[in-house]
Amino acid sequence: MQLCLKGNYQPFLPGLKELADEVGISYGEEGAVLTIEKSDSDETIISCRDGEGVIYYAENYHVFRAFGIFVEKWMTGQQFEKREKPQFQTIGPMFDFSRNAVMRVDQLKGVLRKLALMGFNAAMMYMEDTYEVEEQPYFGYMRGRYSASELRELDDYAYNLGIELIPCIQTLAHLEEFLKWDAAAHLKDTRGVLLTEQEKTYDFLRQMITAAQQPFRSNRIHIGMDEAEELGRGIFLNRFGYKDRLDIMLDHLERVIEITEDLHLDVMLWSDMFIKLASESGEDHYNMETEISEEMQGKIPDSVTLMYWDYFHTNKADYKNMIDKHKQLGQTPAFAGGIWVWNTFATKYDLSLQTSEAALQASKEEGIKDVFVTLWGDDGYENNCLTALLGLQLYAEHQYQQTVPLAELYQRTKFCTGLDADQFLLLSELDHIPGVAEGNMDQTNPSKFLLWQDVLLGVFDKHIEGLDIAAHYQALERKIKLSRNSDSELDFILDVPEKLCAVLTKKASLGIDLKQAYDNQQDDTLKELANQYIPDVIEKVQELHEAHKKQWLRINKPFGWEVIDIRYGGLLARLQTAIERINQYLDGELAAIEELEQERLPYNHRVAKSTGLGWSSYYYRIASPNAFFHVLPIY
Repeated sequence: MQLCLKGNYQPFLPGLKELADEVGISYGEEGAVLTIEKSDSDETIISCRDGEGVIYYAENYHVFRAFGIFVEKWMTGQQFEKREKPQFQTIGPMFDFSRNAVMRVDQLKGVLRKLALMGFNAAMMYMEDTYEVEEQPYFGYMRGRYSASELRELDDYAYNLGIELIPCIQTLAHLEEFLKWDAAAHLKDTRGVLLTEQEKTYDFLRQMITAAQQPFRSNRIHIGMDEAEELGRGIFLNRFGYKDRLDIMLDHLERVIEITEDLHLDVMLWSDMFIKLASESGEDHYNMETEISEEMQGKIPDSVTLMYWDYFHTNKADYKNMIDKHKQLGQTPAFAGGIWVWNTFATKYDLSLQTSEAALQASKEEGIKDVFVTLWGDDGYENNCLTALLGLQLYAEHQYQQTVPLAELYQRTKFCTGLDADQFLLLSELDHIPGVAEGNMDQTNPSKFLLWQDVLLGVFDKHIEGLDIAAHYQALERKIKLSRNSDSELDFILDVPEKLCAVLTKKASLGIDLKQAYDNQQDDTLKELANQYIPDVIEKVQELHEAHKKQWLRINKPFGWEVIDIRYGGLLARLQTAIERINQYLDGELAAIEELEQERLPYNHRVAKSTGLGWSSYYYRIASPNAFFHVLPIY
């Protein structure tokens, strides 16, 4: 199908050409006429009559969303007029490129095209150490860091699609992956926190901030500073003595702001440390009873925008309460919600959509101007950001209307991503298994812990006793398989969930079966499990491993995949060891299988009081109760 563009379309043509293949059209002198003109109001108007369309745009970035809406309806022969008015000044996702998965440039460009169709005007690139700092060769070494030229290429591409790319870095904590090198020892307070109040640190920060902002057009930068609980408690304490953390934070912020002002940058930073330090305990980020004292009011420089992050609450009133506390600090904050792609193979839409809906409504009512949605990749990023696109669509739709009808959200998701909303929602079922209450809002990640836990040690086995986990995953595998369409561009992201279901159908309760057969001296059952059942599990793990590797290398740079490779290698090795030890026991070489002699205790001792089945953020804790490494003092 062909469109003939008329009117003021030339400034948008580079971006519109990029979107042509995305939506299946071409441009030429023939075809349906689409006229693009600047609106004289703050509304964007999209209409189609008798096969011809008109877009009156309020802001430049509206053209790309409006174009997508026109094409979607024009291709089905619809006559329509649609009016849209933005609710926020800035809206966009924050991509985590610091937890091993650094997205390939070509793949990120593909995501940017989808963001433009959805109607976003910004995106943050969260890079702790995954960008190039010329003076610091160990900064991002072997981590897949982006070169300055790659970042410029991405910024140019985003600009043509109406999207402002914003660097999001860390200037205090969360720098473990750089500070682990002995070349950085002179900059370290604790494992992940910089040593403040020394000039070498601020020389380094000037290098970092300069390198992070130079490739981008944007004069905005996010300087992080969240979760710095260890601040002043390591080498700082030894060298300078005790100092209140709030005073350290404020002094450090002042020095960082000197650098950003020299570079003419507008600064955002996470607000949690200021809210924590205002609480009685000094630790509670979300204490609804926290009072902001007069002493705290006005301490944040006017040139800094605080960003309030929250992806836990499902009640709009809670968000409004916390936004009010930020206002008491002297300003209306920016807001960052989240689509839960982290610490699980399952994108947690059950939790994400409810928290996001409440947060977005509160943000509108409280006058929030800048809204972002985080896609963290904690613990190695076993998942991927593409599975979050339904959630991103929700944020985009909230930008253009006061309330979002579900049918419209689903329709737009299908057009912008090529996948049905139901296919995204199936991913939640990887964690919403028997034993997880309907409407559960507790963190729970069985898709992760049931895959990686050891079958002889079974640290999560107590959590799933008596539950028919196999039937759930078997049915879910079938649902995912039936939903797939190889003609869809993003169909490949369903391959890992499908194969994970095949593994968990067999493996989820294997440790329980082994323990029960051993305790009941059912040698025939042990023999069958060891020599027939576990080999079948091994084969399915190998298939999952290959699918996961193929997916990762299609989306991301190879750096960081070795971590997941090692996890699969460890899982396969332990399954093989289980076969050997069971057969040695059956052959009389072992008097007992000591691992199966052990009583099973729940991993989370309060799991019975939860509506979920437990949670662990760390692979190494799931895989074994034993030490993977010796933890030295934090500094």
